[in-house]
Parts: sequence; structure tokens; C-alpha cells
Amino acid sequence: MKEKEIKFPSRKSKKWKSSEKQLFFMAMLGIIYVLVFAYAPMFGIVLAFKDPDYPSINILQTLLYAPWAGFRNFTNFFTDPEFSKVIWNTLGLNVLQLLINFPAPIIFAILLSEVQSKKFRKIIQTITYFPYFLSWVVFGGIILILLENNGVINNILQALHFINEPINFGEAQYFWGTIIITSLIKGLGWGAIIYIAAIAGIDPQLYEAARMDGANRWHRIIHITIPSIAPTIVLFFILSLSGILNNGFDHIYTFQNAINLDKSEVLDTFIYRNGIVNQQYAYTTAVGLFKSIVAIILLVAGNKICKKIKELLAPEWRLKWL
Repeated sequence: MKEKEIKFPSRKSKKWKSSEKQLFFMAMLGIIYVLVFAYAPMFGIVLAFKDPDYPSINILQTLLYAPWAGFRNFTNFFTDPEFSKVIWNTLGLNVLQLLINFPAPIIFAILLSEVQSKKFRKIIQTITYFPYFLSWVVFGGIILILLENNGVINNILQALHFINEPINFGEAQYFWGTIIITSLIKGLGWGAIIYIAAIAGIDPQLYEAARMDGANRWHRIIHITIPSIAPTIVLFFILSLSGILNNGFDHIYTFQNAINLDKSEVLDTFIYRNGIVNQQYAYTTAVGLFKSIVAIILLVAGNKICKKIKELLAPEWRLKWL
């Protein structure tokens, strides 16, 4: 009697399902995009270590034929007379925006979630979302018209007798305030979207139980809402901390002029002026690489600090404290 041969499944690749093929090709498009637009340009980092005085017609010629200069471009940047001014303006603006504009969307999202009228909530959301979809050129142009000597803002302040003469908001002393307020107006609604979604995901039974225990609205926000969205807050804080040297070129450049240059010259505009206008490609590549290194250090440091804070704010400790 012949024994039946047991047939094992072939190790050859099985035929892909159509859904798997679609997912594979979708993933490949993303990988190709990252390789072409994120990794390929990294080859230009070597410009930071090329001779800045090499006579060349274009970037490619400098990249291929310029002699190596070591850390000369970094030394030139750190000894540049404008270094302290540029770093001070960049850090000052970003720290103020981190202190003011970072918590503002959180507070706005919490307050908006407490509004009972859905219609009113949608109206407020639409009004606050709209400025985000305008480019800084358009939005900044509108703001500049409002801030003119004969603009609406000066007319209102004079009508309320807060000022006797029109204020020139283009002067250096008003630049930081203008940047922070316009950034807040433009990004408030959009920045609150994630927090509103996080608040919507909180279990309503927690609020009901707290209400039955006699907790008022303020206590429910402190003990339920804020702890529940804390992971989201920490994540966005780390991302904001890593971008502390990025002011946003289009934002700053829109409000920059010759009068406020001492307060408005930041790393982004400094790179544009020296790299694009003056064609100092090697020098400004070194400045950009410096920004990236600082961002990575802040990202890692911020992550570790937040982990330490999370350990301190463990549930048992937090309950004892509260």
C-alpha cells in the first residue's frame, strides 16, 4: 500500500491581494517622496565644510570643486558682529511665543468645550480657523493696513483717548508685540483643533461621576480635563521646543523693514539675506546646520525633561497633592 505524499506549501511568495498591492504602492509613494525631498537634499550639508571664498558661478560648482575648509564657516558665524543680535532676537521671540502662544490654544479649547450651545461653538470655531488659511503675505498685508498711522487701530485708540498722536507700529519697539499678537490671532483656532479632539475623547462618565460628587466646573477642568489631555500637551510642547530657532521666514519678512531691522533680524532672515541675496551658500549652510543641531539637542532634552515630570506627576503622587 502506497503512502500518501504529504505536500507542504511552497515557500514561493504568495500572490498579493489587490488591497495589499494598493497599500504597498501607497507606501512606496511616501518613501519615494521622503527620499527625494528629505534625504537627497541632505547631500548639500557638505557645503557647510567648503571654502566660502571659492569663486563659483552656482551652488553645484561650489559643492563639487570648492576645497574643504573644516569648521571655518561655523567660526565665521560665531564671530560675526551680528551673531549676538540675531541669536537674541530669535530666542527672545520664540521664548515669548512659547510662553504666550503655546498655552493659548489649550485654554481656548478648554473654554470652547465648556460652551453648551453647539451653534455658538461652531461660529466661534469658524471665525478663529479662518485666518490660518490665509498666507502671511495676505494676512500680514491686512494687518499692516490696520496699523497705519491713519488706520483703524490708531483711530480707535485716539477715539478712546488712549493716545494723542498716531503710533508708528513699524518701529523697532513694537515689532515683537506685533509678531506675537499676529501669530496668536492666526494660529489660535487651528492650534486648538487637536486639543478639542482630545477633550472630545474623554469619557463623559468621568464628568458625570465628578458632578454627582459635588465637583464644580472648575474642579472638573483641573482634575479631569487637563490630566486627560496632558499627553497631547506634552507631545506638542516637545515639538514646539525643538523649533525654538524657527521663527517662520514669511511671518518675520512680511513685517520687517529698515526701521525695525535691529529687532526683526532673526536666523531665518539672516540666512536669506546672506545666502540668497549675497550668495554665501557655504556660510549660510553652516548656519542652517547649526539650527538643526540645536533643534535635535532641544528635542532630546525636552523629551527627557517631560519624562522626568511625568514620573513626578505619577497618579499616586498627584492624588495626594490634589
